[in-house]
Amino acid sequence: MTADAHRAASDDHEHHQDHDDAGQRLEEAVRAVDAPDVVLALSRHGRRTVRCGGTAPPPPVPRDRLRYELGSASKTYTGLLLADLIHSGTLSGTDPATALLDPARPPGRHPATLTHLMTHTSGLPPLPADFYPQALPRWYTNPYAHYPAERVVRAFLRARPRHRPGTRWRYSNFAVAVLGHTLVAATATPWERLLTDRVLRPLGLADTALRPTGPDTDATGHRLDGTTPTPPLHIGGFQAAGALRATPYDLLTFLEAHLRPDGSPLAAALREVRRPLLRRGFGHRETHTLTWFHHPAEGGTMYFHIGATCGQTAFLGFRPDTGTALVGLATRRYSRQDTLVPAAYALLSSSEDHPC
Repeated sequence: MTADAHRAASDDHEHHQDHDDAGQRLEEAVRAVDAPDVVLALSRHGRRTVRCGGTAPPPPVPRDRLRYELGSASKTYTGLLLADLIHSGTLSGTDPATALLDPARPPGRHPATLTHLMTHTSGLPPLPADFYPQALPRWYTNPYAHYPAERVVRAFLRARPRHRPGTRWRYSNFAVAVLGHTLVAATATPWERLLTDRVLRPLGLADTALRPTGPDTDATGHRLDGTTPTPPLHIGGFQAAGALRATPYDLLTFLEAHLRPDGSPLAAALREVRRPLLRRGFGHRETHTLTWFHHPAEGGTMYFHIGATCGQTAFLGFRPDTGTALVGLATRRYSRQDTLVPAAYALLSSSEDHPC
């Protein structure tokens, strides 16, 4: 056998070993998550490993073929859309949202811009004040369903930010929902078409949707007891903040585009959303990009976002330094005792010497 053949055989053995190690670690993490359905999906330098499990019997459709609710992890798609619209010259991140939603209204001395809305620095609260009375009776099923788009916009136009935009970070579903309606107004394009045409279709995400279609395609969520089913999420006027659902494979495709943006139709936007943009927290240790949380990891940095709905939990993350993307999904309402997010975070943050 030649030296080249020896090297090829050795490389092939190492790849198989890494794949086996990845599968074993994913299986261990799946078993540690107490939820009816659990999926952990890993891509490392384009090589994919997916493991499924859960406390419930396997559904008729394999768990890795179902779409899962992303909740707030949908914001990573909204941020990518905004970055693409800015790169194309359609909009500017410094455009005041008020001027785009109501051109006749003066924007004010310190207006909330599109970037403020996306980065949770707009001064808006997590949700509109009048959201809670209508949501509380449906808090464990569908609290957003009866708060439509026009009500979100109306609440924003009459809101008084608690802090001057750009001065403080406060996570806000309200702000990102407003951003979505602002992009719709600015482009004169409905949200679903705008996101599909500019993000989902260019990235080849055919198994990603903005609304449920039925039990043959959508995973069923569960309440905290892990046994009581929850209805499919209907998001009302908060589409940009949490409407998406996708299969594990589509989610890996989405994350792999962030790892390897070159050659993608969204290359510039994909690179932009990896750029650290602001700091917050004690000693300004928490770093964020336009759309991702950005944390140090063993030997590098990681990007991630978490999402939760009334019955499902999602973790999306990637590490350019190790070429790793990781998806974690579970069909049980998130709680402080949740083990999916810590397990996924630990897998992604581990060093290259200890591959996922």
